[in-house]
Order: sequence, then C-alpha cells, then structure tokens
Amino acid sequence: MAWALGLAATYMVVEIVGGLASNSLALLADAGHMATDVAALSLAIWAMWLAAKPATPRRTYGYHRAEILAALANGVVLVAISGFVFFEAARRFRDPPNVIGGMMMAVALGGLLVNGAAAWLLHGGRHESLNVRAAWLHVISDALGSVGVIVGAALVLAFGWRWADPAAASLIGALILYSSWTLLKEAVDVLMASAPGALDTGAVRAALSEVDGVAGIHDLHVWTLTSGIVMLTAHATLERSIDAQRALRGMGEVVRERFGIRHCTIQPEVGAAFPGEPPP
Repeated sequence: MAWALGLAATYMVVEIVGGLASNSLALLADAGHMATDVAALSLAIWAMWLAAKPATPRRTYGYHRAEILAALANGVVLVAISGFVFFEAARRFRDPPNVIGGMMMAVALGGLLVNGAAAWLLHGGRHESLNVRAAWLHVISDALGSVGVIVGAALVLAFGWRWADPAAASLIGALILYSSWTLLKEAVDVLMASAPGALDTGAVRAALSEVDGVAGIHDLHVWTLTSGIVMLTAHATLERSIDAQRALRGMGEVVRERFGIRHCTIQPEVGAAFPGEPPP
C-alpha cells in the first residue's frame, strides 16, 4: 500500500499540471480521482496501523473498526468527487472549450500505467480486508477513468469533437459513483452489525439445532467485526440428560468447520426437555 501511495501521489501532480495545461476536464477529473486515491491509501494505511493496536479495558474489541470507518469515509469522498465532476461536465457540454488532445492523450496513458501498477500491488489483499478493497476499488476505477480520457483524447484528435472531453469526464464520474455505492453499502452493513452477505443465518441455526442434545437455538446473532473477523453469539437450550460440555464442543465444531466462524460464544441453558418447557 505504501508503494501504491507513492505512485498515486507522484502522478497526481503530473495529471493536475497536464489537465491545466491541456484545458481538459476529463484529465482534471482523473487527477481529482487520483487525489482521492492518495487520501484513500493514506487513510487505509493509518487505519491498518490503528487496527493493530491492542484492546483496552474501554475498547474491548480493540480498534478493528477503524478500517471500516476508513472505508466509509473513502466512499463518502468518492460520492462528493463524482458530484463535482457531473456538475462541471454539464457546464462544459453547453460550451465545450478547446482541448489539447495530444497532451491529454500522453498524460492519460501515463496515468493508466501508474494505476495498473498500483492495482497489481493491491490485488493480493483485496479479499482479506474491506479497507484494502476500498483502496483497490479507488485505483481500478481510476484506471478505467484513464481509459475514458484516452478515448476522449482520441476523438478530439481524430474528429475535433470537443464534447468528447466532458463526455469522458461524465463516464469517470459514473465509474466513481458505482464503486462508491458498493463500498458504502458494505461498510454500512458492517457498522449496522448485519450478518455477512454470503452467510445464511437460517442454515446456521438449523446446523446448531442438529447437534446431539440441543433442543433449540434462540437469540442467534452473527456479525462482522472487521474484514475477516466474523462473530457469533447464541443461546442453546439443551436436553436435561445431555452432557453440556460435549454439546458445546459439538456446536463449536459445527460453527468453525461448516461456516468458518472462529469467534463464537454460546450460552447453554440446561434443564428443558423440549423447547418452551420450563426448567425444573
């Protein structure tokens, strides 16, 4: 992530200078997007450092959620950037200015190479952390934006279509908005303690109920603490004659082996022969 940050920060300056010199909104929009890459990567690195700090008596879960807060902040910034790009593109559609297509093309090609290198650096960790995935999405959408700038520059050079510049900028804005929506949805799901999207809580309840000696499961909660850390809590009503320790071990194995959840707390309630029967 540090290498990706260095690449993005360096080429952001190049795109700003190139966008101003060529009078290209698409290039400036891409530079603005790359500026969010720099902010996103900086925030992501800070959040990863913070998440590594140990838990305290006050913050018993530690600082793991810092990564999710960083992802949420990145998503909000992306939405704001896309709004600005759409506004400026609408203004330029009414009166497209002259654009230096050759300079626009050269700078956009360099941006595509830089974003490709940054995406390759972040590729391996995108499935392990929502925070890293947020930074990877920034870089990928920026790379697609560079492709849009290249196409716009080609149209300006080949046909003199000045409207191609704000059109390419609008495409970049749409890409930014799409990536930010996905990111915001996932971050909000984590902060709202929603069950992971790929996990069927009904299947978890059924599997736990099938463990020998378990008469019923209630107050089942499954949520994501941060990327890669899924938590589960539940109350298990056990039959009177069952060994509670054996039943707990069985439920723990089911949760770990069938659903990949390694952090679980199950409260046994011994004394009911059937669900709903009061204890003796």
